[in-house]
Amino acid sequence: MLLLTKPEEASMTEPVQLYGYRYSAYTRVARLALLSKGVTHHVQEVDPFGEASETYLTVHPFGRVPALSHGSFKIFETNAITRYVDRMFDGPSLQPHDAASVARMDQVIAVVDAYAYWPMVRQVASHSFFRPFFGDPSSSAEVETGLVASAKALSFLDGVAKEGFVLTGYDITLADCHVAPMIDYFVRAEEGAKALSALPNLQNWWDRVSALTIMHATDPFADVQAP
Repeated sequence: MLLLTKPEEASMTEPVQLYGYRYSAYTRVARLALLSKGVTHHVQEVDPFGEASETYLTVHPFGRVPALSHGSFKIFETNAITRYVDRMFDGPSLQPHDAASVARMDQVIAVVDAYAYWPMVRQVASHSFFRPFFGDPSSSAEVETGLVASAKALSFLDGVAKEGFVLTGYDITLADCHVAPMIDYFVRAEEGAKALSALPNLQNWWDRVSALTIMHATDPFADVQAP
């Protein structure tokens, strides 16, 4: 009978390295989780739009971001990273303790990934903020399409913020870490800020979360000048 030996788990004192792209919303999700837990870490910049090095492919075989190494342990996919960070390290728990709140947290993350990220970030923010900022051509039609497509997800998030299980802006969970980078990019577009202002519960949540130190510490445009 073949007995398999479980690899040793990394200790909390071993170095933590996050591989990510400065403008990636998902890299920022992982950073928010790390900072919320008070985890000292180094960020190594990886451009997911270029050809991944052979070395990086040993960390993330698909060449995307983010990925994380902790000692000899390597993990990729944002949701896996943030849950690992929360379970592995000391500090405030980023996951609620009751079943309903955990379920709502998981649902929020799934909804944002499936229905909000693309229209809010890749359409509205990209074409109304990113592209003009860097002097690239943009499309007002893409912005309008993104606003329409994101409306249902934003309405859902507004209801969650009103409900009070998660997205309270006080007890930070993985849902906050996941949603905040998307909203931050969305409201950098004038059209996105206007859409959010029509959702009072989500706007109140954003007013609280956007003032957090961890948000300012992870702002990808904090020291970036327009070309």
